[in-house]
Amino acid sequence: MKTRLSALVLALPLALTALSGCGMTDNHSDEVPFAGTSTSSDASDAVEKVSSEVYDLIGVKGKASDSRPGVMDCSDKDTKKYFRIFHPWSFYPESASDLDVVMERLKTELPKRGWEIVAYGPDASKNKNINLTADNDKKKASVKIIKMAKDEPPMLSLDVVSGCYKVPDGEEVERF
Repeated sequence: MKTRLSALVLALPLALTALSGCGMTDNHSDEVPFAGTSTSSDASDAVEKVSSEVYDLIGVKGKASDSRPGVMDCSDKDTKKYFRIFHPWSFYPESASDLDVVMERLKTELPKRGWEIVAYGPDASKNKNINLTADNDKKKASVKIIKMAKDEPPMLSLDVVSGCYKVPDGEEVERF
């Protein structure tokens, strides 16, 4: 539980700041795209499906963390009617050397499945972690993947974030 909680605590700020739009629109602005009308629960299921599709591309043996999506606000929108879904999770390969393989695979395979790589390279941390950010306009989702090779254990940190949903008329956003 402690690992899961600390992963969530680490991942949430990344999801909130780094994936605040990431150009998921045709004009590549910072505006968060409209993802449609949905309940929080159905939107959460859709984001989990996107995470599963990314997981399937990893292609090496390892273990994924068991985390659930959460609900966050859409900037400048009525918080009772509009929301986004974030799903932070981690992947721990059996071998640290597999992290390089996974990052190259994701960099190659995500675009073949409708994702646009909008950022790739080392971050400003002392570890120079490799970051990959990709947007999928069709799915109205963004993913940020960080290769944390010098962590113990070595891992990928993944954050999938949706566009902005509106709840159906007569309903309010369910928070979880």
